[in-house]
Amino acid sequence: MREPVAQYRTIEMHTGGEPVRVILEGFPEPRGITVVEKRQDAAARLDIHRRRLMLEPRGHAEMYGALIVPARPPAAFGALFMHHSGFSTMCGHATIALGRWATASGRVPMHEGCADFIVECPCGPVAVHVTDGGGRVAFDSVPAFAAELDATIHLPDFGQVVCDIGYGGAFYAILPASRLELDLAGSPIGQLRAAALAIMRGIRTRGEVRHPTEPQLSFLYGAILTDDTPATSSQPSRHLCVFGEGQIDRSATGSGVTARMAVDAARDLVVPGARRVFAGASGVPFHSELLAEEQLRPHRAWRVRVAGTASFHGTAAWTVEQDDRLGDGFAIEDLAPLPLADYRSAADEG
Repeated sequence: MREPVAQYRTIEMHTGGEPVRVILEGFPEPRGITVVEKRQDAAARLDIHRRRLMLEPRGHAEMYGALIVPARPPAAFGALFMHHSGFSTMCGHATIALGRWATASGRVPMHEGCADFIVECPCGPVAVHVTDGGGRVAFDSVPAFAAELDATIHLPDFGQVVCDIGYGGAFYAILPASRLELDLAGSPIGQLRAAALAIMRGIRTRGEVRHPTEPQLSFLYGAILTDDTPATSSQPSRHLCVFGEGQIDRSATGSGVTARMAVDAARDLVVPGARRVFAGASGVPFHSELLAEEQLRPHRAWRVRVAGTASFHGTAAWTVEQDDRLGDGFAIEDLAPLPLADYRSAADEG
C-alpha cells in the first residue's frame, strides 16, 4: 500500500434507513467557540475532509455524516452535520443516532436504561432523551416557527405555487404533493425530486429566508412534499424530504418533522400536547409531540419532541493514498475524464 496522506475511523449507523457516518478520528478539530462557529470554519478550511468521507469512492450521493466536536457545558459534546453538498445546521435523524451511539459507547452513562443530556448543534443546544436501554431516542428541538405561511412563488413548470416555510433547526418549504398534481405513492421518485428542487430554487432565488438571531442559519435547506393527511388526523402522515442539492432523506427527517409541527401550530391546527406520527421515504415512523410555546420575536415558536430508533451496521477505517487521483472525493456528475496522456502514462507504468 502506498503511503497514506490521511486516515479516518468511523461508526456506521442508520436511522429509518438514512445513513449516519459518525466520524471519530482523522477529521481535524474545527476552530471556534460555538458549534456554529466550528461549522463555519469546517466549511471554509476543512471541506476536503467532508468530501473524502461523504463523496465517492468512500461515500455516495446520499451519504450523511456527523462529526463529534468539543462543546461548552452543559453539553456532553457537540456535533457538526455534513452531507454530499455541504454542512447542515441541524439533523434530527443524526441526533437520534448520536443518542444511541453516545450511550452504547459509554460516552454518556445510562442509569436504569435511561439517559438525558445535551448535544450542541449548529442551530443551538438540543436535549436528548434515551430510554429502553437505547432502543428509543428522542430530542427536544430548538425553538421552531413558521417563517412564512402561504408563500407564493412562480415556477416555469407549475405556474403559481403556494407553500409554507417552516424552521425546525433548518428551513424547509412545505406543501402537499397534490398541489403540484403529484402523488407520493404513484409519481416517479425522480419527478418528485425534480419538483422539490424547483421549489427550492424558486425560494432561494427570492433570498428572503431569515433567522431572527443567527445569520448563518438563514438559508433554505430543503423542501418537503406531504400527503393530504389533515393535521388533526390520528393517522400517520407521509412525506418526502429533498435537501441540499437534491439528496432524498430516507427517514422522516427530524428537523423537517419539527418544522411541520411548527407550521401546523402557527395555523392553530395543533396545540401543546398534540402528537403526530410522520414517515418518510422508507416508511419508518418518527413520533412527535408539540411542547410549550415560547417567543422568538417576531415569531411565535414552539419546542417539538421527536422520537425514533437508530441501528448500528458497521465500523470502518478509511485511507487516502498518495497519488490516488480520486482520493479526495468526487461526484459523478462533476467528474471530467482524465486526459488521454494520463491514461497512456498509467498503462505504461503498469
